[in-house]
Amino acid sequence: MSSDATFFRKQADQERSNASEANLDNVRDRCERAARSWEAMAARAERTEAMRDQRAAATRAASTLAASEDAESDPVHSEA
Repeated sequence: MSSDATFFRKQADQERSNASEANLDNVRDRCERAARSWEAMAARAERTEAMRDQRAAATRAASTLAASEDAESDPVHSEA
């Protein structure tokens, strides 16, 4: 999990704690909304990290494939 997502989840936990301690309904509602927002940011950060990892893996795979194709077509490395 990314450090951003971890931070966002900690903030959500803090807001839930604030909501449970709030005496006023509007303060409790505000804290609960904030917790939901922090959770949404954490989920977005995790999706972004997963997509970044997938793109990096695809780039590595394409580079490996290109390098192996170059080695096969290189006359120095080809067997006659």
